[in-house]
Amino acid sequence: MGLYDTVYCECPLPDTRHQDLDFQTKNLECLMDTYTITQDGRLVRRAGIGFGGEGLDRDTEWPLHGDIRIYTSVKTETPSWIEYVVRFTHGRVEWIRPLAEIRKDSDLPPANLDLSLESSLAGKTAAVAAEPQPAASEAGEGAAPSPEGALLGSLRRDRGELEKLLSECGNHWGYEDPVYRFYHQSFKVYGLQGTTQAIVQKLQALAPDRPLSPWFLQIVEAGTGKTFKYEDNARWTEVTRPILEAFFHARFFLEMAVRYADLQEPPRMLPSGYAALLYLFGLR
Repeated sequence: MGLYDTVYCECPLPDTRHQDLDFQTKNLECLMDTYTITQDGRLVRRAGIGFGGEGLDRDTEWPLHGDIRIYTSVKTETPSWIEYVVRFTHGRVEWIRPLAEIRKDSDLPPANLDLSLESSLAGKTAAVAAEPQPAASEAGEGAAPSPEGALLGSLRRDRGELEKLLSECGNHWGYEDPVYRFYHQSFKVYGLQGTTQAIVQKLQALAPDRPLSPWFLQIVEAGTGKTFKYEDNARWTEVTRPILEAFFHARFFLEMAVRYADLQEPPRMLPSGYAALLYLFGLR
């Protein structure tokens, strides 16, 4: 069967009969650790020693942005298998659905059980690329715009969503508090990773057919995919500064996307922020 982690769910489940059951998952670290999904939707790793021997001396909130499957079986006259998908968005439960319901209901977003940033972006790119595109006429009417023109069109199209995300990244809890947590040496700074990933996904969706700057992706990779370990406290800045750096770079490009979303055509004189956006999408 292999290693797994145990999950207890205090957050309301669709079927209340399953509320007190202990579940297993293979979508976390698989070190025989114990996690609790709290009533307010946080994922908490419980103190203690797991299979890997890297125990925690206190309960630790585990910031997560993605899906996990939790499953168990009930031994009755007819044993039943119970399996849910739990979707976390920026560290909080967005919804919990039975796996069978997700498979049946085409209106529900598909469960993405690979929490890596690269796989998430690849899936989003493939989905957009699969959409039918309007054909261009020989006369040029309806012809596909240039890559830069297409980017400007995406900025105008998604301006509302970009502004909303930037607002969330600039308020107390999305900006002020996480930076404070770094200086306070609080594990909550790890929660910035989910925000960074959300920004990167939104940026990539602006031009899904173009790879983002390799320098930018290198910075993002260095500052995401981290889970708090007790020994991180002894090398705090080494471990957590890349988290802040990745967030700051992602937030900068998001801010520039909002700032130049009103452009109707490429400007003759390039503002620095707009030129940086072009570098992000390999257009300079």
